[in-house]
This record gives sequence, C-alpha cells and structure tokens, in this order.
Amino acid sequence: MPYRTAWDLQRDIHAEVVAGSRPQTALLLEHAPVFTAGRRTSPSDLPTDASTVIEVDRGGRITWHGPGQLVCYPIVALPQPFDVVAHVRRLEEVAIRTCRDFGIETTRVPGRSGVWCSPPENSDRKIAAVGIRVARGVTMHGIALNVTCDLDWAQRIVPCGITDAQVTSMTAELSMPVELLAVADVFEQHLRAVLEPTLSLVRPRSLA
Repeated sequence: MPYRTAWDLQRDIHAEVVAGSRPQTALLLEHAPVFTAGRRTSPSDLPTDASTVIEVDRGGRITWHGPGQLVCYPIVALPQPFDVVAHVRRLEEVAIRTCRDFGIETTRVPGRSGVWCSPPENSDRKIAAVGIRVARGVTMHGIALNVTCDLDWAQRIVPCGITDAQVTSMTAELSMPVELLAVADVFEQHLRAVLEPTLSLVRPRSLA
C-alpha cells in the first residue's frame, strides 16, 4: 500500500475511534518503498541521493518502509493517565515475541527505542523501529519489523539518526528466507495478547 494512502486511512480510522463510531483497530500492511521523516529528523539524516522523503507527524527520525517489511499501526485508546513510553514498550514486546518464535533472540537497548539483535557479531543491529503519535488519547503510527527486505536502503540515510549501529532483518539473521505473511500471522497473535489487557482498562464508548 502506498504510504500516503495508508496515512490517510489511519487518520480516518483515528477520527472514528476518537468519536466512538469504530472499535479500536490495528492495521497490518506492507508499503511501497518510501522514506519517512519523523519530527526529530536532522538534515544530516536525509538521503544521500534524490529520494523522496515524506515528512510525518510521528515521533522519531527518518526511516524506510517497503516490500518485505511488516508494518503495524495500532489505532487504540490509551488508559489514563496516558503513558506513551509504556505503549512503545508494548509494541517492542510484540516484535520481541514474534522474533523469538522464529528463533531470533532480540532485546531492547537502553536509551534507544526499537528492537535489537545483539552478539555473537558483537554489534547492535536494529530489526524493528518504533514511532508513534497520540492525539486525543488515541494512538497512530506504530512499529515496522524488517522481515525479508533489501537492506541497501540503510546506506542512503542515517536510520533513526543512529550512526554507530546497523540495520538487519529476520532473513539476514537466520540466513534463510522468511515468509512475511507467516510472520504477520504470528505478530497478530502476540499483538492481541499484549494489547488486550491494556485495552480492557479503557472504558468503551458506545458505537453509533
């Protein structure tokens, strides 16, 4: 799905969730190739070529979306008092559990968002990036898990503004192809398990 199409869809769904006319919703999809720049992007992060960059209203810095990457946009109401960091940690946990089910051990890196692979290569490698926005208590944007995507894009930008680490994918870590739809099925199961206890804390609005 083209990024702008998905962004418009997110905004429409967000308005309906805020109004109480739609249940809380998560989108799982794959984008056409695109660079997106969050609010904290620096000019030095931008592509070294003439690639188009879409400026977006999420947190974080520049990243890439494209074929072979599973993107999840949960559009859900946060319980009060709002804890945005806790929401980020929940999305990271979904990716960590998903990777583990495919035999990839991942972790968090203090001071950095997202999900990371660690040694034996002795270098941190980012496998999933997180960037969100909360408006009127309802989230937008989300997490992108590199499944089987071409990683050459990372040579053209400073991914997430990080210069001292690499980007990886499930396929690169396992040295074998990984089917994106199979990952999506597992990811969805963990997404439900991780988010549902939190969603139950939010008093539901009556649907029109």
